[in-house]
Formats: sequence, C-alpha cells, structure tokens
Amino acid sequence: MKPKRLKRRAFFTLTLLLMLTAFLLFWYLSPFFSPGENRRFEAFIDTLFRAEVSSSTINLHYTLADPAPAGIGEIPATLGTISLPDRTAHLAACENRRQILSSFSPDKLTKANRITLDTLLFDLKTEEMPGAVSILSEVLGPSLGVQAQLPVLLSEYAFRTRKDVLDYLQLLREMPSYFQQIIALEREKSRQGVFMNDQAAAGVIDQCTSFLAEPEDHYLQQLFQKNLSACGLFDEEEQQACLAIHQKLIASCVLPSYQALIEALTDLMGTGTNDGGLARCEGGKEYYAYLVRSYTGCEETPEELLLRLKEQLFSDCSRISEMLSSEPSLALLLNQTSLSFSSPEEMLQDLSQAMAQDFPLLSDTEYEVKYVDETLENYLAPAFYLTPPVDTQSPNSIYINRSSAMSGLELYTTLAHEGFPGHLYQCVSFSRTDAPLIRHLYAPAGYVEGWATYVESYAYRYAGRNLSDDLQAAFSLQWLNRSVHLCLYSILDIAIHNEGWLLEDAASFLGNFGITDLTTIAKIYQYIVETPANYLKYYVGYLNFMSLKSEAEAFFNADFSLIQFHEDLMEIGAAPFPVVRKYLLINDQRESETTLSR
Repeated sequence: MKPKRLKRRAFFTLTLLLMLTAFLLFWYLSPFFSPGENRRFEAFIDTLFRAEVSSSTINLHYTLADPAPAGIGEIPATLGTISLPDRTAHLAACENRRQILSSFSPDKLTKANRITLDTLLFDLKTEEMPGAVSILSEVLGPSLGVQAQLPVLLSEYAFRTRKDVLDYLQLLREMPSYFQQIIALEREKSRQGVFMNDQAAAGVIDQCTSFLAEPEDHYLQQLFQKNLSACGLFDEEEQQACLAIHQKLIASCVLPSYQALIEALTDLMGTGTNDGGLARCEGGKEYYAYLVRSYTGCEETPEELLLRLKEQLFSDCSRISEMLSSEPSLALLLNQTSLSFSSPEEMLQDLSQAMAQDFPLLSDTEYEVKYVDETLENYLAPAFYLTPPVDTQSPNSIYINRSSAMSGLELYTTLAHEGFPGHLYQCVSFSRTDAPLIRHLYAPAGYVEGWATYVESYAYRYAGRNLSDDLQAAFSLQWLNRSVHLCLYSILDIAIHNEGWLLEDAASFLGNFGITDLTTIAKIYQYIVETPANYLKYYVGYLNFMSLKSEAEAFFNADFSLIQFHEDLMEIGAAPFPVVRKYLLINDQRESETTLSR
C-alpha cells in the first residue's frame, strides 16, 4: 500500500505542477498582461534612455540628480558632438529601431508601456521623413542658439557632489573643441550655400560680444563662487583652488571659444545668400515638414495646418468684432486698471490658488524666481522655466528677463505660462506619475509649449476674477488679441518656410490686420526666418488642447469634469497628440479601468 500512496501523491504533485505551469504560462502570455513582454520592453527603453541621456553631461545632469539608480555609472564629462548629418547612418539606425519596436506586442504591455511604445513609434516615423537629416539644421541663433543657451545652463549647473564640480570644470575645458565643431559645421554650410543670412549672423556675433564683456570679472566666475560656497562640499582651501582653476578656464577656454566663433562668423558674413525661409533652399520644404511634425507632435501637414489656422483666425477676429460692436469701450478699459501685486512671487501665489477651480492640486512644490544676467538680457526670452531633474523635481527656477519690462497683466499671464498652471505645474505633475524615464526625453514641444499657451487663456480670467464685469470682458478681449497675434505669426511661419513668402509678402499680409510699422514687421519676419516652426509649437499645440477639450466634452457629455480632464492629461504626460487622444478618449476597452475614470 505504501508504494501506491506514494504513486498517488506523486500523481497529485505532478498534476498540481502542471496546473501551476499552465497558469503561469497563461499569465505570462496573456494578451491582457505579460510580465515577460513588459520586462523585455522595459529593458529596451531603459537601455535606450541610458544611451541617449549619457551623450551629453549637461543633458544627463539636468535629467537625473543621481544617475546610479538608473544604471548609469561614472562617465567622462562631455558637451556632446556636433557633426555633419549622415542620412545613410541615420536611416540604418531607424531601421534597426523599427525592427526592435515591431517585435513588441502592444496587447501584452501595460498601459504605461503602450503609451511609451506609441510615442516611440510616432518619433520613429518622424525620423524616417525625407527631411529628417538636413544640412539646413541650425545650432546657432541670436536667442535660441546653443551659444546663448549654454551660459544659462552652466550658471544653473547644480553642485550636488564633488564630482559635479569636477564635471563642470571639465565641460569648460571641452568648450574650445565643441565650438570648433560648430565652426566646422557653419563653414560647411557656407560651402554648400546654406549659411545663415547676415542679419542672423550679426545677431549671434552681438550676443557673443556681449558675453565677452568684463572678462576680468566675468559673471560666470561670480556665479561659480556663489554656487561653490553654497554647496558646502569643499573647505576654504579647496574652494580657493577651484576658483583659481575656474578663473583660468574662463580665460583660456570659455572666452576664447566665443571669440573664435565671432571671428569665424565674421569671416563667413556675406556667404548666406537666402534672406527668406526654408522654402527657398533645396530640400527646404521637406526639412520644414519634418520640423513641423517633430515640434508640434501632430500628423497634419503644413498645408493642413494652414487651413486650420485660417479658420481659427476668422473665428477669433469674429469674436473680437462682436465684442467691440456690443461694447466699444472695452478696448480702452485695460488702460484704466492695474493688478494689485507687489512681486512676481505674489502673482505666482495667486495663480496657484485661482487655478484650484480648474486644475488638480499640486502640493508641496517649491520654486524660486530668478533674473537673467544683464549680459544675456538682449538675447533670451522674456521669461523661461528651467526644468529640474526627474528624480528630485527641484529646484524649480523661473527666470524673468528684466529687459522685457513686463508688468501687470502681461507679467501675470507670463508667470502662468512658466509656472502655475504652466510649465512648472505640468513638469512636476508628470514627474510624480513615475512614468518611464525615456518619456522625459521624448516630449514633443507642441505638448509642452501648447499646454503652457493653453493655460494662459485661463490666466486672463483669473486676473480679472475679482474685478468688474466690464474689466473681465476686457481681459477676455486681451486674450483673444494675443491669440490672433500668435495665429498671425504661425500663418506667417508656414507661408515663409513652406510657400516662400518674402518680407514684402509678410508686410502686405500683416497690413490687413493693422500691423504696418515696417521696423516691427522686419523684426517679426527675421525672427521667423531664424526659428522655423517655433511659433507652431505654441499655437498649434494650444489648438490641439482646445480640440481635445471639445472632444472630451462631447464624449463624456454630462459626466465631463474639467479638473478630471486636466488630471488625465497630466497622467498621460507629454506625448504626440495622436497618442494623447488615443489614451484620453477611452478607445481601449481591454482594461477594466478607463483613462478618464468617473
């Protein structure tokens, strides 16, 4: 009998093991959830993140405060590389990426991983466009160029460890080599007949010249001393040694790099023969189509976007006309009132309170208002938000450019754009969702800047919420006026770079809307020439959010909640708009939960 009992017990054990194996196989291969497929996908995106974020020390430092948990060890400090575009190598890399991405089954991935996969596929399709690799790409520019952005990034470079200080000093050593790469690229662009026009080159030269002011007491040295002392990582003797090294590097590496760039661009002046947009260059329209898709994160062609913009322009102008016809005095009311705030900090505090009626609460968020150094005031935006590392969500720094002389309603709405409920709010909100790190590298500017422009429209209402009905209407009129201007510039962007408009075409177009000052028009035209598709990031992004809201209102009808809508947008995070729409409007019924839970 004993052997029989052992045999039966063995039989039951074997049956249990088979059942357990079957269950594990079902769990593993289930179309609803496959840990194996998810682990494989997550291993891929982790590897991709490490490779891409490590290509530049500044990029890594501003993305992660502590790279070790992400599997990134110590790597040599580098500013990265700038080289001639290689389309063959680029397409080979795209094909390799496509093979890898197509190997994953979306049905077996979690929702978060499906969003990431769809985002990467959208980006891949963008990079496969004919204009994705172009000699027309420009790294320099009076306001958005690398030479203007680099000093800000260096001045805000956080010293969290002793190695951070060493890396920072090494980046200064790298600058001569890095700037020589830029110079080599600009010389090749000149050789191929696609160098920037003289006005753009002069703007870059002026910015570099301003940076070289007061070399004996350069502001980077002052900021380095301040940051070094504040970090508390070095004793007095070590600090003095670091300051001496820094001063030497400023004199031997940093300033000579900017001087070399000045001399190179001066030599190349006159070789840029195109004073118009990309449409007037060989391959320019293809490159512009790539920029539009890459920047906006939407699938529409420039031609399709132009029609959408014209519809919006007509709608906004009609609303303005109706408001002024009903109450002609509205246009004058804005000059009769001022906002009662004593500082930008007070405005931000008011915004964080006013937004509670429309946006989810974001608690325990610290921030600091800073001011652009006077040597960079003429070349940087009126205000900007410096994104903090994902793993710390701080520091949150909002810079104000005092040369813009913003105040009142203009400053209030600008701080809404940069702070609450704009960039700062969106960035920190998404960081708290624990999304895959790679998502922070694939965030279309159309979502990021479109969101900040979208929330500006709320700020005009918040600013007038405690004022008279007439003033509230005047503030609404002010927003419509801003919307019209952004729309006009976006139309010009497409007309200049996709249709080949010249300055006289732009002047004729703007004249129809009361913009007739030729100096102003020339500045607008030149800025758009230098920054193709830049306005579209803001305004096309804004229009996409407005469309999403309208679609969500129609979809959920009486169940629609504006706060919930905004919360779901923050949860999905910065992604191409087709991806956002897909996961926002519940087209996926495989999960018991819905994207917009009620």
